[in-house]
Amino acid sequence: MIGIIGFGRFGKLAAHYLAKDFEVCVHTRSEKASEISRMGAQPASLEVVCRQDIVIPCVPISIFRDFLNNIAPLVKPDALIVDVCSVKEYPIRWMKEILPDSVSILATHPMFGPDSASNSLEGCKICLCKVKLAENQYRKIRKYLYSKGLVVVEATAKEHDEQIATSLALTHLIGRTLSESGATPLDIDTEGYKRLLHILEVVERDTWQLFTDMHHYNSFAQKKRIEFMEVMRNINSRLEKGDRIDG
Repeated sequence: MIGIIGFGRFGKLAAHYLAKDFEVCVHTRSEKASEISRMGAQPASLEVVCRQDIVIPCVPISIFRDFLNNIAPLVKPDALIVDVCSVKEYPIRWMKEILPDSVSILATHPMFGPDSASNSLEGCKICLCKVKLAENQYRKIRKYLYSKGLVVVEATAKEHDEQIATSLALTHLIGRTLSESGATPLDIDTEGYKRLLHILEVVERDTWQLFTDMHHYNSFAQKKRIEFMEVMRNINSRLEKGDRIDG
């Protein structure tokens, strides 16, 4: 049986798909027992969920370290802990420090959510960072992910965080900036503007906490953000001076 902790946007999505193939139990602090049951999973206490062979915490990274301290005494000695945080270096460091030495650890970042994978996982990406896991179990997990149509990308935690600082953190920065600036659909628009509004719509569905977490806990995000803002300032300066951008 697989145990899922947390029933937010991604916890629900994970339960939705995993319950089709496995027995799944879910712990959440909110009263969502009926919704969990409708998905084919079982609502359960934290203690019960932590006793499962595979435990998937779906909690914000800002509370992840304290969360690990809470569940460390509860997990089975031979359990597999699978994290789904949007950054990898900090969660991996904490899992290795806090969890019992006997447990296996697989760090993942599903590159999709309820908006992009509501109907199918076909073509969606998931990044795997193998931390401490028997090779045969790792192969079985990859085989299962492939069978769902997922594109599996393997990387180190550093490789993941460095790339995600651009592909996720910078994208969300642009989307949040558009939102704060009051960007809205216009009668006279362009396809490029519509694509910008799509970025805005996607990031607004996620919480502000997720946005701040992906910047605060990614050691590459600040550098990428500063570089981007500097380029924007330079372009604006050239415009103010009347220079051609391509000159």
